[in-house]
Amino acid sequence: MNIIYYLSDGIIPFTFIIIVGYALLNKVDVFDAFIDGALSGFQTVIKILPTLIGLMAAVGILRTSGCLDYISSFISPVTDLFEFPSELVPLVIIKMFSSSAASSLLVDIYKQSGPDSSVGILASVLMSCSETIFYTMSVYFMTAGVTKTRYTLAGSVACMIAGIIASVFIVGIS
Repeated sequence: MNIIYYLSDGIIPFTFIIIVGYALLNKVDVFDAFIDGALSGFQTVIKILPTLIGLMAAVGILRTSGCLDYISSFISPVTDLFEFPSELVPLVIIKMFSSSAASSLLVDIYKQSGPDSSVGILASVLMSCSETIFYTMSVYFMTAGVTKTRYTLAGSVACMIAGIIASVFIVGIS
């Protein structure tokens, strides 16, 4: 078992040495390549910053306005049919936009229900069985210059629903 600890401690330095060694063998100026990559990354951050600010503002408005609680109580008859706790609806909605905002909702759920409760466990599994659909689409498609997303949103939402269903079955809420 100790060998895994040694491997995990050494994997990043080993990877770094391999990359730099390969670049030196191919006569690549490593520092200039690093600077060019850092500049490109910085330009990407500047391009996606307005989108990130818009998403963060929208999530903040949804949380503080009480809109999520209203949606949760409105669809609770439907969620009760599927044995899905209605208090997790805001988590599912926010997770589609922001993982960090969903993490703060997860902490709120832990405070209310407890991390070892069935709702807390289901919330934890939901967090790992879902994706930040709108964040991913807006940031990555904008960065890559994709304008026609075709079936990406429908496929992502279908996968999100499948993850929710699988989470409920895995945890076995009753």
